Amino acid sequence: MMYKEINPSRNLQNQIHSYWKIRGDTSSNHWERIFPDGCPGLIMNLGDNCTTDNGTVKMEHGKTYLVGAMTTFKESYINENTHLIGVCLKPSAFASFFSYCSLSEIKNNTVLFDKNLSFDRDHFFKDNHTNYLNQFFTDRKNNKAAKLCSVIDDIQVSRGLMTIDELSKQNGISIRQLERLFNSFIGLTPKEYANIIRLQKALNLITSQKEHTSLSDIAFECGYYDHSHLTNAIKRHTGYLPSEL
Repeated sequence: MMYKEINPSRNLQNQIHSYWKIRGDTSSNHWERIFPDGCPGLIMNLGDNCTTDNGTVKMEHGKTYLVGAMTTFKESYINENTHLIGVCLKPSAFASFFSYCSLSEIKNNTVLFDKNLSFDRDHFFKDNHTNYLNQFFTDRKNNKAAKLCSVIDDIQVSRGLMTIDELSKQNGISIRQLERLFNSFIGLTPKEYANIIRLQKALNLITSQKEHTSLSDIAFECGYYDHSHLTNAIKRHTGYLPSEL
């Protein structure tokens, strides 16, 4: 399997993490597991039909799919005819390009996207993929979700350890409004998003320091009660035990 990430143009880097593509090969016949990152995304299927969401969704050739923010892992089946082009949006960036449903409605789901808002399959065959995507998103860019950017930055800088009350006071947004904005623009509650950011830090520490740091020390550093609390969180979000990562 070939997987590649590409940076968007500079004017889109506050809204888009990356573009990515996956192409299967003759050795590709497996389920690929994806961990939650708190971000929605878009996928265009340029290959054969692709099964995702742990076998419950079939992405058809030539169609665009909207992927909601995840709170747990999902798996997609990759074979030699798989060819996917994807966009990993930053947490609140979907509303910077599209007027659509509240993203809370598609949390943990992959749904067929509105045809009028979707990518044009023909451009992927005629044009450079990156140039087409840069132009596609530049043409649609607005600042609708700007008010959440500072809140998201606070959560990321604190590695998910700021409380909702602290976020509310620091950003001058009521807790109720914060909940509403997160559900609409991200699809997660502030607490769910903060938990994912906290988990990502723990996963990075575990995978980079397996032989040097105890699980209890990592749990303490990342704000978990103890190693059992951390183990349960990892199992819930990734389907793996820490020793299996």
